[in-house]
Amino acid sequence: MPGMVVFGRRWGIASDDLVLPGAFELFIRVLWWIGILTLYATRKGKFDCHGGALLHSYLIVLLVLLAFIILTLCAIVYVSAQGTIMNPGPRRSVPALVYLRALLYIPELVWACLGAVWVSDDSGGCEPAEVGIVLGTVVASWIILLSMFVGVLIVFDPLGSLRGPVPIGQYSGLRDLESSESSQLFYSARSLAVRVWESRLRLLCCCLPQDDNHRAAFSSIAQLVSGFFSDTDLVPSDIAAGLALLHQEQDKVEQCKDPDDVIPHSPSSPIIELEKAAHCMQFAVAAYGWPLYVYSNPFTGLCKLSGDCCRNPRAEYDLVGGDNLGCNFNSILHVTGLQYRDFIHISFHNQIYEIPFFVALDHKREAVLVAVRGTLSLKDALTDLSAECENLPVEGVSGACYAHKGISQAANYIYKKLVNDGILSQAFSIAPEYRLVITGHSLGAGTASLLAVLLRSTYPTLQCYAFSPPGGLMSKALAEYSKQFVVSVVLGKDLVPRLSIPNMEDLKRRILKMVSNCSKPKYKILLHGCWYEVFGGTPDDFPTEMENRREEELSQPLLGGGSLLVQGSTSYQSLSSDDSPTHSTHLPLYLPGRIMYITEDGPTRSCLIRSEVRYRAEWSSEMAFRSVLISPRMIADHMPDVVLRALHSLTSDRPFSLCPSSLSNSHLNVI
Repeated sequence: MPGMVVFGRRWGIASDDLVLPGAFELFIRVLWWIGILTLYATRKGKFDCHGGALLHSYLIVLLVLLAFIILTLCAIVYVSAQGTIMNPGPRRSVPALVYLRALLYIPELVWACLGAVWVSDDSGGCEPAEVGIVLGTVVASWIILLSMFVGVLIVFDPLGSLRGPVPIGQYSGLRDLESSESSQLFYSARSLAVRVWESRLRLLCCCLPQDDNHRAAFSSIAQLVSGFFSDTDLVPSDIAAGLALLHQEQDKVEQCKDPDDVIPHSPSSPIIELEKAAHCMQFAVAAYGWPLYVYSNPFTGLCKLSGDCCRNPRAEYDLVGGDNLGCNFNSILHVTGLQYRDFIHISFHNQIYEIPFFVALDHKREAVLVAVRGTLSLKDALTDLSAECENLPVEGVSGACYAHKGISQAANYIYKKLVNDGILSQAFSIAPEYRLVITGHSLGAGTASLLAVLLRSTYPTLQCYAFSPPGGLMSKALAEYSKQFVVSVVLGKDLVPRLSIPNMEDLKRRILKMVSNCSKPKYKILLHGCWYEVFGGTPDDFPTEMENRREEELSQPLLGGGSLLVQGSTSYQSLSSDDSPTHSTHLPLYLPGRIMYITEDGPTRSCLIRSEVRYRAEWSSEMAFRSVLISPRMIADHMPDVVLRALHSLTSDRPFSLCPSSLSNSHLNVI
């Protein structure tokens, strides 16, 4: 629902968000009140120490003050639990209760100060238990007051003054974007949001140089992030509730799906490609250097690297290029099994749009192998988030050629290094009969795919293996062209291959529908959602997306507040039909090449209960990745060590098992 309006501005918290924090504080206050009451009852008439009379008065007033606070919290928790996300009417009195609770902080602050003065000046001769109770009371008061201050900072909305309460009688006039006044207000809010996000990015990246590249990246990222939910009036807890509902809805659909239903794909078997992919994935993992090596080998990694980190390989071998080697280079040796002499170029130079990579001779596969590192630094994250489109003209490709700006510039950076600096020429002068293979994971996968597109005309036999590439990478024409030489590998419910601006717009649309149609209070949705994510179980039988509900209701005033959508916005227009695609103003971007999809073959398991995993591989189409799947595994399935483990499981020496349906559909199963 819309953010709560108190103290003349809108906040990043709704009136139904006070149930759980209020209940927690209520629990603490009740225990506190019982402790003070017990002390007072047991010591009544015995406050005969120096300052005992003051202590007696202090405890009486404290008991009364805590009683008022407890009653206020009970009212806040009860009223905040009423209604639903879309029906805040029963919670109209929450702002008044918040005002009352805020007023009670004043006497609590005064009494905490008096308690501190008594402990320091007048507690001499009193029982240690009495002094300890008062000291604990003072400390608890200051902790609660500090927590309240931090909470206010967290829920503070810099745009709150521009998103104040809208009188229902004036609703249609203010919400109509055809009105010049409301349009000016909307765009003023957007401009302020962009400035706020730019300031946040500069603060987050304060250790990075503030050059033109970084300033341009901050600006484009701020425009992207600030505009995502600018046409809605949701608070973070609404989004969390919508994600919890959507996850359960997706699981219900998956459980009802016929297990024999498969996505149409290439008739060729993925077994041979799996073996090649598993081999290349080792190089993609190695490109991350020592951090991933130590993460994957927590007990032995440091010991294996410690003896070699200080050695300088250039003293014995002639390496071209390479920055900051040491532990990074030695971890690459351990992961790939190559020798020093097999490496042509190693670079760990890292700036925005400039990512590390290495070039080596892979004698086992007779290939000159280029491995590109994925996201491992804040600079890499800025490259990821520079998601607007950039032209990428490619000779021989008909149709629009454009790609993700940040990844395109990273690919051009490596292309210039490989070609202009003669790195590939040197490699093929040593092994002229070898073929070129490019690989990478995540950001490295996207960069490797675009690099392969750029190098294809010069090296027509090259192959690229992209592991967990970003979904919003290249135009349709480039994606079709790359199917000749790029294989993308996606594991399970990995978020990144499904991460594109149109997909995120679709996710926003579904979240809006979920929260608008659910008839349960938000705290119940969140509690059940947390239980479901951690322990699994049966999805709750909440109503699904907009069943028997008019979608126009999303743009109508809520009971006692504004609407969830701004009329005329892209989200408002995308809700005109449940079956209609999201009307995005952004150009569509696609996954590269042919897509090999690896899934767990078996029932969905909770994030805490992990049994032996059985995997299945199949060729898939990019249509299978047009929506974001909500799952506890959406991040874990993206991790490079997890992808490598799945590929090793599929290509191990154990016999392959092809089920009857997979004989005709090219499925690959292994236990």
